Amino acid sequence: MSKLSVRSFALSVDGYGAGPYQSRDAPLGKGGLALHEWMFATRTARKLMSGSPVFGEGSGETGVDDDFAARGFENVGAWIIGRNMFGPVRGPWPDESWRGWWGENPPYHTPVFVLTHHARKPLEMQGGTTFHFVTDGIESALRQARSAARAKDVRLGGGVSTLRQYLTAGLVDELHLAISPVLLGNGESLFAGLDLPRLGYRCARIVPGARATHVVVARE
Repeated sequence: MSKLSVRSFALSVDGYGAGPYQSRDAPLGKGGLALHEWMFATRTARKLMSGSPVFGEGSGETGVDDDFAARGFENVGAWIIGRNMFGPVRGPWPDESWRGWWGENPPYHTPVFVLTHHARKPLEMQGGTTFHFVTDGIESALRQARSAARAKDVRLGGGVSTLRQYLTAGLVDELHLAISPVLLGNGESLFAGLDLPRLGYRCARIVPGARATHVVVARE
């Protein structure tokens, strides 16, 4: 069976996966963009998102950070994300004009299953990405994603609330955290109230990179 993996999830030193005061103009909240600077600098990110002003110019850096970024896309046949990762629209969809944060060619290139309480028909994008909107819970989304992945792994993309739901249910097989040298002080805490050892998780690997420390947590 395919694994459900969290890969390249950026976290602050004080445990936040996003800052406070999220909005359409600041989808990661105050200070949240700094969590991902390690990724922005990599060759993998710049190749995937060429043309985006966020990533700047140049071919990007290689090394440990890039190795982890590249590994995050290996053997991935489908993604699961929370609705906030798809867009800022809240409540029932007023229309279908919002098509995601990434433009017409998102970086997924696989089926993506979006957790939501409000139905919407599938959205086919360029490059092989199709967004499917799942209204009947995290286990249904995982079943659908595994079927679409065709024995490849399913990557759980976040955000924090989505990760917490799957961790609490014991459904995540492996969690790769990129700990950025950033303190947010407030925002969305990944581990508050979660007893990972009781849920069957252990710290399996720690690797220092140039811009982040990479921690792999796995199920025992």
